[in-house]
Amino acid sequence: MTDIRLIAANGRGAATNLRGQVQAKDFVDGVQMSVVRPVVDLKSAPDGPRERQLLRGAAVTVFEDRDGWSFIQGADGYVGYVQTETLGRQVTSTHMVGTSATHAYQEETFKSADLMGLPFGARVTVRDERRKFFETDVGYIPKSHLRPVDRLFSDPVTIAQMHFGVPYLWGGNSTYGIDCSGLVAAGLLACGISCPADSDQQCDALGTDIDGDVQRGDLIFWQGHVGLMVDETTIIHANAHHMATVYEPIKNAILRIKAQGDGDVTARKRL
Repeated sequence: MTDIRLIAANGRGAATNLRGQVQAKDFVDGVQMSVVRPVVDLKSAPDGPRERQLLRGAAVTVFEDRDGWSFIQGADGYVGYVQTETLGRQVTSTHMVGTSATHAYQEETFKSADLMGLPFGARVTVRDERRKFFETDVGYIPKSHLRPVDRLFSDPVTIAQMHFGVPYLWGGNSTYGIDCSGLVAAGLLACGISCPADSDQQCDALGTDIDGDVQRGDLIFWQGHVGLMVDETTIIHANAHHMATVYEPIKNAILRIKAQGDGDVTARKRL
């Protein structure tokens, strides 16, 4: 079955490689651009509900710019609409925010005006290196808060743990607010592991099924929900029951989720 979340077509326009597969008035190659705001909502329609989020520096392909809204496709294949003003020319980012969040300052001192707050995973371009700060395309950022984009993390669970206490946000993908699949994606992508956006897609694409004991890094899936095992007894997951990213004994989570009407575990996967 075709996943419409991944089809770069909206009736008026479509990606060139979809010619003969979908109906559209125009087929275009698209324009490569980058997200310039700290966090941007990706919506199912202009002024529609949030489906996912994109972080600063994310590369996107724009297929249509109409009435202040751009129809785009992100690097993970997910399509939707973002406000055109949140996009800029394509840039090659050199560093990512490697802490839970940071600020970009107007001058090379923490006492100067802060120009922008950035969540974990947001990307910037370093222009110069100073004693304690990097000069970037958005201002001066503490050197200890940035990490070269090619210096990958090694443990997705460690990244998930960096999001402990982050408020739950449906469709959220940042340390300002995150949901279950956003948490998994943050962990895997920071480690260079390709990861779809939504939990059902993740269940289909990630890992191999396991029957025995679980261990750190295993993924536990329910219908519409996912979490990461911290160890053999504890899961970390962003969930609406706690309205936050929390640790929870896996046995408790299984019982609670079933009791609230969301069923049994549907899959256990090992990356």
